[in-house]
Amino acid sequence: MPLIALVVAALAIGFEQLIQWKYGPLGIIAFVLLTVGVKARNTKLSGAGAALLILLLAQSN
Repeated sequence: MPLIALVVAALAIGFEQLIQWKYGPLGIIAFVLLTVGVKARNTKLSGAGAALLILLLAQSN
């Protein structure tokens, strides 16, 4: 069980670093909004984070 938690934590940190490298501070804010919204079961926060990430993805293409 601790090994799985360690792997999940490493993947989360890696994904966060990838978002920050590619999309900057606004990407981190969107990722945090999405994560907090999902954990708190708040659809407004998670929707705002998801929409912001989609806008950042659309802008880069």
